[in-house]
Amino acid sequence: MQFEKVAVVGDRELVLGFKLIGIQDVFIRPAEEALELFPELVNSGKYNLIIMSEALRSMMNGSTLRLADTSLNPLVIFIPLPGKERDQESVEELAKRVLGVDINGLKGA
Repeated sequence: MQFEKVAVVGDRELVLGFKLIGIQDVFIRPAEEALELFPELVNSGKYNLIIMSEALRSMMNGSTLRLADTSLNPLVIFIPLPGKERDQESVEELAKRVLGVDINGLKGA
């Protein structure tokens, strides 16, 4: 899948890095506003990929979290802020959650 249109939502620290590498649609928002903006971005049909701060994931209500976890177009990914401690989801867990694929079974095949 090629990501032609990307949006980044979150803290200034996260978003500015993506702006510097050329992503134009960046949204620096306080958590509450970012959570209100998220469904609008998903439902706009404008984006193939939405990148959000991992901190926002823990603040989402059930329906918004389901939307984030089940959306494939746009694909929604959460990334941690540099230097922040968190329980990291492994690549294997992410692939299983997002794609429904157990890549552990593919190793060595």
